[in-house]
Amino acid sequence: MNPTDFGALGCAKLSHPSGEALQAGCFDNYAAEWSSVKLVLAFAACLLTGCPGDPVFGPPTEATCEPGSTLTYTNFGKPFMETYCTRCHSSELVGSQRHGAPSFHDFDSLFGIKAVSEHIDETTAAGPAATNDGMPVDGPTPTLDERRQLGEWIACKMPP
Repeated sequence: MNPTDFGALGCAKLSHPSGEALQAGCFDNYAAEWSSVKLVLAFAACLLTGCPGDPVFGPPTEATCEPGSTLTYTNFGKPFMETYCTRCHSSELVGSQRHGAPSFHDFDSLFGIKAVSEHIDETTAAGPAATNDGMPVDGPTPTLDERRQLGEWIACKMPP
């Protein structure tokens, strides 16, 4: 192919007033085709692996504190967090040990839980308005009844 044969590349041959041959549109077509390929590949990757930005946070559960609720940190909150959460959400874990858990989302103390209780409700609890199951992302997961109890315990202001 002759280097000045721009038509072979699907390009328009233009002339500059100086007589110099210019190419226009060559890379526009290539870039448009490549963008389409990248979009299809990204979509396929999302289908296979889960798209980034999959919602972890759901709506507030609007759980209520049942009259006479006996749920406490000691008999419910601590065992729940130790079973389902502290493998990632612990103040003793750093860096990759946290498996992506954000800093200061530590559930190995009542103080840490209370600090982000709205996030816990919107990711893990259940109530009349929503059942949120964004967490935990792996390992053993709470039953629906345990998620409802979590919503209730949070609504009761997480008594010790």
